[in-house]
Amino acid sequence: MPHAGLTLPLRQLGRHLRDWRQRSSMSLEDAARRLEVGATTLQRAEKGGNSRIKTYFVEKACELYGVPSEIKDGMVGLAKQAATDTNWWYKFGDLIPKDFDVYVSLEAFARKVISYQPELIPGLLQTVDYDRVLLQQVWPDASAEEWDRRGQIKAHRQNIALRKLEPVTLDVVIGEAALRRVVGGPLTMAKQLRRLIELPALHPNIRLRVLPFEAGFPGGSSMPAFVLLHFGEDSTGEPEEPPVVYLEGAVGGMYLEKDDDIEFHARSYRLMRDASLTEIDTVGLLVRMAKEYESRER
Repeated sequence: MPHAGLTLPLRQLGRHLRDWRQRSSMSLEDAARRLEVGATTLQRAEKGGNSRIKTYFVEKACELYGVPSEIKDGMVGLAKQAATDTNWWYKFGDLIPKDFDVYVSLEAFARKVISYQPELIPGLLQTVDYDRVLLQQVWPDASAEEWDRRGQIKAHRQNIALRKLEPVTLDVVIGEAALRRVVGGPLTMAKQLRRLIELPALHPNIRLRVLPFEAGFPGGSSMPAFVLLHFGEDSTGEPEEPPVVYLEGAVGGMYLEKDDDIEFHARSYRLMRDASLTEIDTVGLLVRMAKEYESRER
């Protein structure tokens, strides 16, 4: 079976090791010599192929590559996390530091992002104003500079779907509640809904549907927000990496890799997508609601 024995923390750690080695303009052979390991061993570590990896090796590699301390701490946390089960949960600030965003680096590597958001506009589709309001509520004591920094991170994330060269395929179902929960006032919501109309029209890799209240609960249960990430296929048609389901919580996140979990969420998404408005009807609803919000500002 492809990728047997590989875990998400090891794959993420391997990507960071490879990225920082390349940033330092160091060849695989040169880095391996300085780290006192074989080139094959280092290459396997960069591909996430080791059953586990020692933290002192990660620390030594980070020192060699000039990795900033906050990122180094996250990489060491990944090495420690790799000893856990395939499906893993982390609490912000536990093994993984708060500022080391595992999900963002995983999202950046994906080729297809499937997202179900029942009550919130997905981050990849948020306007600057919508995002800013949320940031101010999550970090009310932060400075304006910190809000700006976090907003820039969101804008950088969105580039994966908006870039011209190999943009990620983004398939999204948004619950009707996300359109009616007011974030930042009517004008902010009107601009946000206008953006939801504009993006799929300008970018054919983005597909959006709204699951209306009248659709009830497709599949018979209330599903939480989730993201299903796919990472493309190799020349033989096999997945480059196993797909991953991400479930975000208030104090941490969960990553699911087991086949049954992937299939359950894929099936749930298909049911919700089939029960959603068509893409044309979705646009019609967004236009009507945007006008309603705009009328409140007059």
